[in-house]
Amino acid sequence: QVQLAESGGGLVQAGGSLSLSCAVSGRISGIDVMGWYRQAPEKQRELVAMVRRFGTTTYADSVKGRFTVSRDTAKNTVTLQMNSLKPEDTAVYYCNLMTVVGAHTYWGQGTQVTVSS
Repeated sequence: QVQLAESGGGLVQAGGSLSLSCAVSGRISGIDVMGWYRQAPEKQRELVAMVRRFGTTTYADSVKGRFTVSRDTAKNTVTLQMNSLKPEDTAVYYCNLMTVVGAHTYWGQGTQVTVSS
């Protein structure tokens, strides 16, 4: 069974930094995309950043220049470095991956990030 485990969330003041990590366990091959989504209260889940198997990245406009996503293909981990955090970044952050074959999608349980003003 494939599982994604996030770590690194917490409470930080505006302007601060946090790093989120996600580790994949279980038998899985051919991961195409790994990334991060977030969901704030009463809002839809939205893409934050993702990195494809060949290294190309995509960021939400709201985090460009502040967040950096990186991936260790050998270890099946993905990290989100978040700098210059703002109160509007407060949300539950979810790790996500999609496979090459069949485009199967898996989600982590989520980790809370709270940015105080």
